[in-house]
Amino acid sequence: MTHPAPTVPADRPAPTRIVSLLPSATDLLFDLLGDAGMDGRLVGVSHSCDHPRSRGLPVLTRSIVDSAAPQAEIDRAVSDAVREGRALYQVDGPLLDALNPDLVVTQGVCEVCAVTPGTIEAAVRYLPGCLPAANVLSLEGRHLSGILDDLRALGAAAGLPERAAQLAAQAQARWDAVQPAQGAPRVLTLEWTDPPFYGGHWVPEQVERAGGVNVLGAAGTDSGRAGWAQIEALRPDVTVVMCCGYGLPDNAAFARALDPQRPLGQVWAVDANALFSRPSLGVVRGAEVLAALLRGEATPGQSERIRG
Repeated sequence: MTHPAPTVPADRPAPTRIVSLLPSATDLLFDLLGDAGMDGRLVGVSHSCDHPRSRGLPVLTRSIVDSAAPQAEIDRAVSDAVREGRALYQVDGPLLDALNPDLVVTQGVCEVCAVTPGTIEAAVRYLPGCLPAANVLSLEGRHLSGILDDLRALGAAAGLPERAAQLAAQAQARWDAVQPAQGAPRVLTLEWTDPPFYGGHWVPEQVERAGGVNVLGAAGTDSGRAGWAQIEALRPDVTVVMCCGYGLPDNAAFARALDPQRPLGQVWAVDANALFSRPSLGVVRGAEVLAALLRGEATPGQSERIRG
């Protein structure tokens, strides 16, 4: 199943001032430009963009939720905001207007994960410059194929279509070359642990590519909430803690905090930010790391066996 790729007018000149309000888009932009960097073209980023080469750039967003709060408190705050129709992120409209970008990259996949086009529109609606809708590229990938479509669309928007096509072909070849684990272990992925959420979007694809049987969630669909009784009844062979927005150290701590009496099989923690949470080329490496851990092999800095 695929989705329509974002389109960019063929006659649009390459942008000279790009704002990325999405960490995965920032990562993809630097992939596209390689060692040449952004040549000064990337002029602003989101508060979540953590690519080393984006440091020092103006930050245009903030979250209304305290990311340092306990998981249950974050979940309550997010749930309350969604129920009340409040945006989870705020965009600095005056700064966006002052930066005067000719391309803004955002996403429409998950309102919980990053800024959406609607939030941008609300931020600039009454400003003098009022960013034209044609200058906003919304990435929509929910599968590997969609992520590669987004890469090509971003490459076209940035004036680098050939480079994007090359990267997409390399990523697909590497994905196809993943050596799956044997035995089809039953795998549970946890994108949150308090309360538990299972992985969606591209994560079930990663599990299947790695040789596992995904016990909760379907490729291309949203992540979802599950009860512990439901999870325990599934009796997975392997549970992978990949809480969205966190690296390996935090996910290892979340995994260690799980009730050891729950029948979760082997419990692993991974670097979710780099490998699973973001629709970037990191999802290919994520499938490779999953295949390794399903074989019982840790990948230093990217995965850690917690128990089992």
